[in-house]
Amino acid sequence: MKVIIYGTSEIASLIAKELYSVHDVTVIGGEEEMPEEFNKLDISYISGSGTSIGTLETAGIKKADVFIACSKIEETNIVASWTAKKVSEVETVCFVTKQEYLETLGKSSPNGQKIESGIDHMIWPEQLLMQEIFRIILVPEAIDVEIFAGGKARLLEYRIKEESSMLNKKIKDCYFPEDSLIVGITREEELFIPDGNTELTMNDKVIFMGSEDGLNNLAAQFFEKRKRSTTSTTIIGGGNVGFMLAQNLENIGIRTKIIEVDADRCDFLSDNLKKTLVIKGDGTDLELLESEDIGNSEVIVSVTNNDEKNLLCSLLAKQLGVKRVITRVSKARNINLFEKVGIDVAVSPIEAALKEIRNKLLEKGVNILALVEKGQGEVIEITIPQGFQDTKIMDLHIPCKTIIGAIKRGNKILIPKGNTYIRANDDLMIFTTMQCATKAKEFFK
Repeated sequence: MKVIIYGTSEIASLIAKELYSVHDVTVIGGEEEMPEEFNKLDISYISGSGTSIGTLETAGIKKADVFIACSKIEETNIVASWTAKKVSEVETVCFVTKQEYLETLGKSSPNGQKIESGIDHMIWPEQLLMQEIFRIILVPEAIDVEIFAGGKARLLEYRIKEESSMLNKKIKDCYFPEDSLIVGITREEELFIPDGNTELTMNDKVIFMGSEDGLNNLAAQFFEKRKRSTTSTTIIGGGNVGFMLAQNLENIGIRTKIIEVDADRCDFLSDNLKKTLVIKGDGTDLELLESEDIGNSEVIVSVTNNDEKNLLCSLLAKQLGVKRVITRVSKARNINLFEKVGIDVAVSPIEAALKEIRNKLLEKGVNILALVEKGQGEVIEITIPQGFQDTKIMDLHIPCKTIIGAIKRGNKILIPKGNTYIRANDDLMIFTTMQCATKAKEFFK
C-alpha cells in the first residue's frame, strides 16, 4: 500500500516508523532536508506543502492509497486533505485538535445529518485518549480495558503486585472463573502468549479475555476483593481531556473533582459541568492536595499538557496514598519511564491515535478489534467461511501461538475451551502477537 504522510511532527515520525517496513511511505515536510528522526527509515521525502497540488503530484498522490495529514497546524491538515481529494481518489485521514472541527467536518453533524467534507477519517487524539482513560477508570485495578460485541466480551489487563494471590503460581494452578481466559503476558516490555506451565512473576502485566460476567468474577476473585466499582476520581488539568472526562464521569454518577490552575478555565469548567467540583490551584501544590483530601480519592488522573508536571503530580498523589494513578504522557517515548517509577497507568494521545490509524486503515478484510502493549498484541475478528467443517479448537493446529478468546455465534458469545467446536459463520475474536498475526489471518481465510 502506498501511504503519503504530510507533516514532520512526532506523530508523523511514529506513523512512518509503524508503516515503512511493509508499506511504501512518502513524507511531505517543510524542511529542505529530511529531518533526523526520519533518516533511519526506508522512506521517500518531499520538501514542500501538503496543500500544494504540485507537491502532492510529485509525492505520487494519484497512485496513493492513503493520505495522512498530521502537521502541527490543523487548518493546514484540513486544506491538505481537501486538496488531496480534489486531485485523486485517495483515502484521507486528517488530524485535528478541536471538537468544533469534528462537528463541522466529520461524517455527521450533531443532529445526525451527513456532511460532505471530502475527508474520510477525522482523528482527534485527545478524544481517543479520554475514551481510553474512561474505560480504564470503570474497572478498578485494570491498566487496560477493551470492549467487544456490544460489551458482551471484554479484554482486561492487570499488573501482578506483591499482594496478588497469583504471584509465583503457574497458570494451571490459578483456577480462573468460568468464561475467562488468560491470553497474554507482558514481562520486561516483551509480550508473549503463555501456556499452563508459565509462572506469574512480580510486575507481569497479564491480559485476560472473557465475558462480562466471567471477567467480573475474575476481578472479584483476584484483583478487587475490597470494592466492585470506582466511586470517586480527581482530575488534575482542566483542558480538553480533563473536561470531556469529567463530563463522562458525572454522567454515570462518579464523584469528580478537577484541579485547574487557570482562573478563566475554571470559570468555563464551572459553567459547563453540572456536578463536578472545580478547584482553582496547582496540582503540584502539596498543601492544596492535602487540604482537598486527595489521598482518599480512589483514582487520580493527571492530564495536563506537560509531562514533567504530570509526573510530579502523580508521584505526589502516590505519596499521599492514592491507590491508582493514571497519567497522560504527551511524548510517547516517556511511557516506559513513567511506568518504571511507579505510575500505575501511563497513556498517550499519540499511542491512541496510532491504534486508531492501524485499526481503521491498514488491515483491509480483517477487523482489528484492539491493539495492546504498543501494538505487540492484537485482537482480530475473523469470520469462518461457508463450507468449513466443524472442528474442535484443540484439533485446529494453528501454525503459531494464537488464542481464540471469544466466539460470536449468532447473538451469543462463547468463551471457548479446547473441546469447543468452531463452525462455519462463527466470528472468532483472536488474540495473537504482532509476529504471528499474519499467519493467524492467513490460516483462517
